[in-house]
Amino acid sequence: MMMQERINSDAEGAILFDAAVSLQVGHEWFAADYWRDRDALRTQSGGRGGVAIIATPAGECVLRHYRRGGLVATLMGDRYLWTGADRTRPFMEFRLLAEIARLGLPGPAVVAARYCRHGPFYGADLITRRIADAQTLAECLAAGRLDGELAEEVGALVARFHRDGIWHADLNAHNVLVAPNGLYLIDFDRGRQRTSAVAWQRANLLRLRRSLLKLGAVGQDEATFEKSIWQPLLYRYGRTLNP
Repeated sequence: MMMQERINSDAEGAILFDAAVSLQVGHEWFAADYWRDRDALRTQSGGRGGVAIIATPAGECVLRHYRRGGLVATLMGDRYLWTGADRTRPFMEFRLLAEIARLGLPGPAVVAARYCRHGPFYGADLITRRIADAQTLAECLAAGRLDGELAEEVGALVARFHRDGIWHADLNAHNVLVAPNGLYLIDFDRGRQRTSAVAWQRANLLRLRRSLLKLGAVGQDEATFEKSIWQPLLYRYGRTLNP
């Protein structure tokens, strides 16, 4: 179904949504209490502060509030500097996800994005469709399910995005989902479409490698990780990027 982008603006801020999914999306969609009062909310870990799974009229979705990380979070909390509606993080991620869908890449289907102005700052939220029965690559690693075959699938997944110039700002094992119907990349906050270049593609891959090693993929022998996991991933990545 073709994306039908709509924007509703009011004194609080603005909501950007796909009218092909729902003809109307109000501020209540972004309020956890609204869904909790209807027994339509549950929470799960992941990202900064976790996310909420909400049962909407458009189906089961993921509600994510944008939060800062690191030292800047102590100063800014969940506030971002206002530089214009089209430059807000939720609107930029919404449109990148719409482009990812247009390209036929396996990312989360976007439903709606919102910002709320607070003087020179804004707060933000994003709603995407939930990918059913999925585990993160980090969870697969913890369960001992990351082998050469799965590593090859991850390599092919990343290459498909790189081939179309899609740069993921935080490519790590928590942002790769393994579902019964295939693999997905999620959380495209600060991501963008770029001209293909070896430098940023290699940096993306190295970020994923550091994530796997940090989560314990190295086990007792880094040489074994290199041979059984990383080399199969790179092999399939290269074959997919340049078929």
